[in-house]
Amino acid sequence: MKVTILGSGTSTGVPRLGGEGGCADWGLCDPAEPRNRRTRVAIVLESDAGARILVDTPTDLRSQLLANDIHRLDAVFWTHDHADHCHGIDDLRPLRYGRAGPIPGYAHAETVRRLRQRFGYVFAGQYGYPTLVSLENLDTLRLCEGFRVGHVQMPHGGMDSTGFLFDADGKSVAYATDFNEITKGMVDLFYGCDVLVVDCLRREPHPTHAHLAMSLELADVCRAGTTVLTHLDKSMDYATLSAAVPDNVIVGYDGLVVTP
Repeated sequence: MKVTILGSGTSTGVPRLGGEGGCADWGLCDPAEPRNRRTRVAIVLESDAGARILVDTPTDLRSQLLANDIHRLDAVFWTHDHADHCHGIDDLRPLRYGRAGPIPGYAHAETVRRLRQRFGYVFAGQYGYPTLVSLENLDTLRLCEGFRVGHVQMPHGGMDSTGFLFDADGKSVAYATDFNEITKGMVDLFYGCDVLVVDCLRREPHPTHAHLAMSLELADVCRAGTTVLTHLDKSMDYATLSAAVPDNVIVGYDGLVVTP
């Protein structure tokens, strides 16, 4: 199994629009370091058998899939319905071509409700266009395309985000983005995972996201094998942060491939 980091940036990406003098705003990130150029977060997991699962449909999805030569998906999962995690959903349309039916999609019940409300045409078709995704509640899902799937609701400010654990080929990858508190349910699900891809917005605490100390704490209490930091903002320079984290922690970047 392998996991590809399609995007590693926060909701505005890095660099951010609207910098001083009309320039791109790199914050503390070195613009000469390609790994500091970050699109919005998503991952793709691929099993040894070739099954591919996408988590989230960010606004940069088309360019991310092209950059990583991904032209087929077997299922899509959503963590929550914030714009940076779902507003690239239309980019699934070409991946529906040639399929006998819609792409299977899964999310927590509240996220299903919100996605259906916002993108009804994706899940029911419209004006002769076919249904793109068959969206279902996660509650009864245990297996998907050869992956065992576990999930947990995580506090994300005034709402929840879904954390996932995917097992295949004797390895496990946990995905925990957009949370601001570590819960027992998260630790129980992620404990002993081979790879933990974890929210790490900045160094200072934040009301809706994990900061560096919280990200490292989750990795430690879960006894994660390798930890990949993601959802990084413009204060998190790749080289500076890489020099500050433990050896088993990787600063994520767009296009990074990790094999457990």
